Amino acid sequence: MAEQPCLGPPTSPAPPNPRAHPRDKWSKKMDFLLSVIGFAVDLGNVWRFPYICYQNGGGAFLIPYTLMAVFGGVPLFYMELALGQFHRTGAIPIWKRICPLFKGIGFAICIIGLYVSFYYNTIIAWALYYFYSSFSGTLPWASCDNPWNTPDCTNYFGKSNVTWTNFSRSPAEEFYTRKVLEIQKSGGLYDIGGIRWQLLLCLFLIFTIVYFSLWKGVKTSGKVVWVTATLPYVVLLILLIRGATLPGAWRGVVFYLRPDWGKLLSTAVWVDAAAQIFFSLGPGFGVLLALASYNHFHNNCYRDALVTSAVNCLTSFLSGFVIFTVLGYMAEMRDVEVEDVARDKGPSLLFITYPEAIANMVGSTFFAIIFFLMMITLGLDSTFGGLEAVITAVMDEYPQVLAGRRELFVLGLITVCLLGSLSTLTYGGAYVVKLLEEFGAGCSILAVVLLETIAVSWFYGIQRFSHDVKAMLGFTPGLFWKLCWVAISPALLAVSIHGQIMDKSSLSLWTPRRTATPLCCPAPCATATPLSLTRGDQAARRVDRAVGPHASPPRAAAPAMGTATLPTARGPHRERELEIHFPAFSTAPGQSWLQVQLCLILPAHSIPGRAGHGSISLALGWIRPFEMPAPTALQRLPSAEGSNLTGSAGEEAL
Repeated sequence: MAEQPCLGPPTSPAPPNPRAHPRDKWSKKMDFLLSVIGFAVDLGNVWRFPYICYQNGGGAFLIPYTLMAVFGGVPLFYMELALGQFHRTGAIPIWKRICPLFKGIGFAICIIGLYVSFYYNTIIAWALYYFYSSFSGTLPWASCDNPWNTPDCTNYFGKSNVTWTNFSRSPAEEFYTRKVLEIQKSGGLYDIGGIRWQLLLCLFLIFTIVYFSLWKGVKTSGKVVWVTATLPYVVLLILLIRGATLPGAWRGVVFYLRPDWGKLLSTAVWVDAAAQIFFSLGPGFGVLLALASYNHFHNNCYRDALVTSAVNCLTSFLSGFVIFTVLGYMAEMRDVEVEDVARDKGPSLLFITYPEAIANMVGSTFFAIIFFLMMITLGLDSTFGGLEAVITAVMDEYPQVLAGRRELFVLGLITVCLLGSLSTLTYGGAYVVKLLEEFGAGCSILAVVLLETIAVSWFYGIQRFSHDVKAMLGFTPGLFWKLCWVAISPALLAVSIHGQIMDKSSLSLWTPRRTATPLCCPAPCATATPLSLTRGDQAARRVDRAVGPHASPPRAAAPAMGTATLPTARGPHRERELEIHFPAFSTAPGQSWLQVQLCLILPAHSIPGRAGHGSISLALGWIRPFEMPAPTALQRLPSAEGSNLTGSAGEEAL
C-alpha cells in the first residue's frame, strides 16, 4: 500500500528532505513571478484572444471569459503551483507521491512539450527574420516592387482609385508567403520541399539563446526574464498609444467591444471561453509544477496565483486594443468594414495584417523593430517555461544518471528540438506548423489537465491536498476552491474537450477569402460559406450532396440545369473530365435562383499551361432573378490566365 498513496489513508506524505535532495531556489521572489508571467503571457495572448473575443460577441464575451477564469482557470492555476511547491519535484516523479496510477500524465506532459517546441520556436524564428529585415530605410513589405511580388500584389496605402478585390494580395502577405516562407515552392503538406537555410539560421540563433538561458537552471533563467517578461509591456504600451492616434482607430475599438448579447445563448461561446482561459493560463503543461518546485516551502503561492492570473487576463484584454486600433486604421484605408480585415488569426495576424499597417505608419522602421522584438521576447519566455518543465521532470525522474550533468542534458534536449523542427523550416513548413498547432497541444492538453484534476481531487483526496496547502501557507483553502477542484473545474474541462472533439471545421492554412467575381454570373453575387472539396473521384459525389438550391425561393417550374466541365486528375498521370451539375430552380419564365459555393483544389498537371500546384475557386452566391441562359452557359473553365488561379499552394486546404 505504500506504493499506492492514492489508495492509502488520508495522510499527506512529508515534503522532500532538502538535505537529502538539494535543490536550486529562486534568487528573488520576482524571478519566480516574472517567469510565471512570462510563460503565461505568450503570442497567443496577442493573436488568439482578440479574435476569439470579437468573434464571440465582443464585450459580451468578457462575461463567459471572466466566469471561466474564476471557476476554471484560476483554481487549476492555484492547484498546480501548490502541488509543485509542496512536493518540490517535476511532472513525472510527482505522481509517485500522489497516485502512481497516473504517472503517465507526467510522460504525456513531456511529449506535448516536445511537440510544442517543434513548431513554436519556428514561429519565433520567423519573427527574428522579420526583425532582421526591419533594419532598412524602407521596409521590404511596404511595396510591390520586389522580385518576389506577383501581378496580384496591390498596395492601396497612399494611393487613390485603387480597387481592392478578393484576388488582391497585399505586399505584406506576399512578403510573408513568397519571401519568408517561399511556400510557392511547396506542393502542400505531402510535398513540403527543401529546407530554407535562412530560417534554419534564425532557429539556430533562437535555440542558442534558449540554451544559455537554461543551462544553469533558475539562476540564469531567473535573470533573463527580467528583460524578456517586462519588455513586451513597454512595447504594448507604445503600440497602443500609436494605434490610438491613427485615423479609424475608433472603428476597430467599437468593433472589438460592441456587445452582442445574443451570442451568450450559444454553447459554442462558452466552450471557446473555457478553452481560451485554459490555454492562456497554461495548467497542464507542467511548467507551473516545475517553476513552483524551486520556491521556498512557505512561499505564498495562493497570492502568486491570483496576481499572475490577473496579469495574464488583463494582458489579453490590452492586446485586443493594440490589435483592433490598427485593424480599424486598415479598414479606414481600404474603405471596407473592420470585419473584412479582421478575419485573420494566428500567425497571419502577426506576420501579415499588423506588419502591413506598420509599413504605412510614420516611423515604420522603429515600430517594426520594437514589434518583432516584442514577439521574440514573448515567444522566448514561453519556450523557457516549456523546456524547463521537460528538463525538471526528466532530471528529477532519473537523478542517479543526470545529477550534475544538467548542461549536457539541456544541450541534448535542445538538439532534439532543433532536429524535430527541421520539417517546419521547409518551403511547406507552414503546413507542418499548422498541423502541430492544431493537434500537438489542443484537445490532448485539456485531457491531461482533466486527468490531473481528477487524480488530485478524487484519488489523492481533497482533504489531503488541503492539508498540504495548510502546511505551507498556514490556512486551509476555502469551500469555493474545494468545490472548483472537485466538481466545477473538471466539468468545465469535460465540456471543453467535448467541444474540441465535436468541432468538425476543416483544417486550412489560410482564412478563406470571399470571391469577388464569379465565373459566369451576370449580376453581383452574395458570398456564402466556402466549401472545401477533396481531389479525385470523391469530388463529384460531395458536390452532388452539398450543392443545391436554397429552400426560400418558390419553385414555380421544372428545374433547369447548368453544367461545368472541369479538368482534374485521376492518379499521378491520368486525366479525366469532371462534370458538375448546378440545379437552378425557376421562379418566373426565363428567371432563376441559384446558390452555389465551391472551391476545388486541383493538381496543376491537370491545368493547361500551369506549372506547380494551384487552386481554382468557382463561386456563385444568391443570384437575383436574371435571364436564364442556356444550359451550356456554365462552360469549360478558361485557361489559367483567365481564372482565379494562384501559383501558391497556400490556398490549398490541408
